[in-house]
Amino acid sequence: MLECSSEFNSEEGAESRVPEEEEEEEEEEGEEDAAAVLPGAVPLCRGEEEEEGEAAQVLAASKERFPGQSVYHIKWIQWKEEHTPIITQNENGPCPLLAILNVLLLSWKVKLPPMMEIITAEQLMEYLGDYMLEAKPKEISEIQRLNYEQNMSDAMAVLHKLQTGLDVNVKFTGVRVFEYTPECIVFDLLDIPLYHGWLVDPQIDDIVKAVGNCSYNQLVEKIISCKQSDNSELVSEGFVAEQFLNNTATQLTYHGLCELTSTVQEGELCVFFRNNHFSTMTKYKGLLYLLVTDQGFLTEEKIVWESLHNVDGDGNFCDSDFHLRPPSDPETVYRGQQDQIDQDYLMALSLQQEQQSQEINWEQAPEGISDLELAKKLQEEEDRRASQYYQEQEQAAVAVASTSASTQAQQSQPAQASPSSGRQSGNSERKRKEPREKDKEKEKEKNSCVIL
Repeated sequence: MLECSSEFNSEEGAESRVPEEEEEEEEEEGEEDAAAVLPGAVPLCRGEEEEEGEAAQVLAASKERFPGQSVYHIKWIQWKEEHTPIITQNENGPCPLLAILNVLLLSWKVKLPPMMEIITAEQLMEYLGDYMLEAKPKEISEIQRLNYEQNMSDAMAVLHKLQTGLDVNVKFTGVRVFEYTPECIVFDLLDIPLYHGWLVDPQIDDIVKAVGNCSYNQLVEKIISCKQSDNSELVSEGFVAEQFLNNTATQLTYHGLCELTSTVQEGELCVFFRNNHFSTMTKYKGLLYLLVTDQGFLTEEKIVWESLHNVDGDGNFCDSDFHLRPPSDPETVYRGQQDQIDQDYLMALSLQQEQQSQEINWEQAPEGISDLELAKKLQEEEDRRASQYYQEQEQAAVAVASTSASTQAQQSQPAQASPSSGRQSGNSERKRKEPREKDKEKEKEKNSCVIL
């Protein structure tokens, strides 16, 4: 890991916040300790123990330096031939602040000092506030200026919630349809599109009728009200609405995924809301990708994006150029290098899985088919292939078992002869014995003659 550079300190004025007396005491007591905790420029490709220990030391030193503040690690990537930073997340929380800042960083509207490695939530808020002031429109009418100032005032009142979570209430009719809340003003002022994919398929009439134009909160209230109603039709609507929420617990439907793919513009940088989590999203060559901000991939330079192509969340990892890049083995995830043979094998395996999933004959799909029906057909095709595989395995096992059984039968055939064959063999034995007895009698006669 690299140390927190002097540019980082001077840029944010961190040194000015420390009294001179405390600074002198720190210099007298622990210059050597500070040097050990914050070493100089260190390559990223190091041993796992060194990387983990060093990252923990830097993080601990940062928390001591900025007590009571959240500290985030910065990952530098090569984005469109530019050395660009992104903020990683150390805890699995909503934190829309990181999603918004990563959009601004990837679009180069906000820039950090080179080689900066850690940053606090307070400093991120300062960068965001400075950008909001700089982005103020210049040539606008008086009415527009008053409206903008009012929106800016409302946004500043809720800006602190970006560190924890925003009150976002989706509606199930469109990928950009949210119930109006003051928190949404932040995205409008920053000109950052906010999307979700929790949509009702318009071709399923009963769900469309049950959900209507309700937001999520309104739908939950409607379900509770319908359950307590004496009207059987309302009770049925409440049951259908509840089933919809249960069946779409991932907060992403296939219809929503199709709408997202068609609505998001090519190359657009935006924020995607799902499962109370905010992610940075973009579109490349017709496919959607989510920015990988998990701190566990901090040293994985080739893991930047994750594809969003199904509702289950098992996407494929890609680099900054959207080339498929499987992650390193967990045992070597912090070493920064992976054996090329393993990389080639994993990539070939992933490509094979993608090819198998695309072998469905799309020309046979009838026109006007709903997204739900199409998803069911995909699942049926997958189940059919799995069933065919298991049948082949069973047939192979039966063939092996029958072959071994026939071999054993051939080996034990003389001892396990049938009754008829036993009788035949007995007769032949008696027939063989009769000549022998006659020969013995002749021998006795000869012997008796000799004796006489």
